[in-house]
Amino acid sequence: MSKPKSPRKVASNEAFASLQSTKGSVQKAQLVLSLIRGKKVEKAMNDLTFSKKRLAESAKTLLMSAIANAENNHGLNVDKLVVDRAYADKSVVMKRFSPRGRGRSAGILKPRVHMTLVVKEMQEVAKPAAPKAVRKSASAKPAAKKPETKTEGENA
Repeated sequence: MSKPKSPRKVASNEAFASLQSTKGSVQKAQLVLSLIRGKKVEKAMNDLTFSKKRLAESAKTLLMSAIANAENNHGLNVDKLVVDRAYADKSVVMKRFSPRGRGRSAGILKPRVHMTLVVKEMQEVAKPAAPKAVRKSASAKPAAKKPETKTEGENA
């Protein structure tokens, strides 16, 4: 018998979404996901909309899915959501062959990638009021005088 699957560990103020076997490489997916990591979801959505990367469209649908999961499944406030974690994992690599000259063939690798995105609801943190630093006025301390030096040509 196999071991029972454990439920995914997600905090009460988090929601996640994952996208499996998307066409693209892990490096290219990490470039797109690092663009939105740590940003508010509105800003991240805007960045992905105007990104020229092909995987940005897949990451945008993934972000919209994570936002919908947060709102519908976990009851989180969409205005306070921040992209907490975003990462890409390697998936299967499809291998194809292309005919070449002299009866040879060359291998073609078509990589796939898994993308996972976790959004987190940020709590309002009251910042303590920092005491203002007291500035010393310029007239409080006179500027240091430059010492007079005698040159060899002068005889006093």
